Amino acid sequence: MKRVAGKVALVTGAARGIGRGVALCLAEEGAEVVVNDLPPAGEFDARDTAAAIEALGRQTLVQYADVSDREQVTAMIAASVAHFGRLDIVVANAAVTVRELTVEAQWQHVLRTLEVTQFGVYHTCQMAAQQMVAQAQQGRPGGKIIIIGSVLAEIPLPTSAPYNMAKAAVNQLGRTLAAELAEYRINVNVINPGWIDTPGERQLASGAELQAGAKMIPWGRLGTPRDIGRAAVFLASDEADYITGSSLRVDGGFSLK
Repeated sequence: MKRVAGKVALVTGAARGIGRGVALCLAEEGAEVVVNDLPPAGEFDARDTAAAIEALGRQTLVQYADVSDREQVTAMIAASVAHFGRLDIVVANAAVTVRELTVEAQWQHVLRTLEVTQFGVYHTCQMAAQQMVAQAQQGRPGGKIIIIGSVLAEIPLPTSAPYNMAKAAVNQLGRTLAAELAEYRINVNVINPGWIDTPGERQLASGAELQAGAKMIPWGRLGTPRDIGRAAVFLASDEADYITGSSLRVDGGFSLK
């Protein structure tokens, strides 16, 4: 039995990396998936993720939207519900970062990081919660909200202050929202990935740096988007019905170092 069969999921930032990995793992386990990202401006396109989901025999819907824009998030949630009739699982994954020392940081880079990585998660979670509460009031049981955080919520990586700050904030958002939504049996949990091999990470570090970094991780390798996707499937499944307000570290022991 597939673990999220018959469920409708929405994943933000799903054109590549962790978001794509989460979307595909959910589809493999039976979910229909709304795939969100920005309109394509390079080699990555949410339509490619959608095509991979359809190849698995699942239904999908592409929603281009900037999660930092509340109106766009509102429209995305509405379009998703109009298409599928409901939302059972929402994964707030979209994030950006610009690596700069705090004393040298350009404000527009700081602001963009916070707009997407912190406020975009807030918009997504708030509007997902509104939809799920409405569904619960109509007799449809619960829902699952999953926030993709980071171990950098706790580890002060230099040159990453706005991102670190945003990830600490969304961890607290997850706990607070879990407390507020428990009466509706809506689970809210956070996954904190460690060092994951994604296209975005390969823009920040060379292949040699990633290879050297992998040797420093106790598990002996970088994480993959599927490692995070499998954790998301678990938290989205009935197996995790008694888990809420938790932060799950998925980092191969990275934090132990």
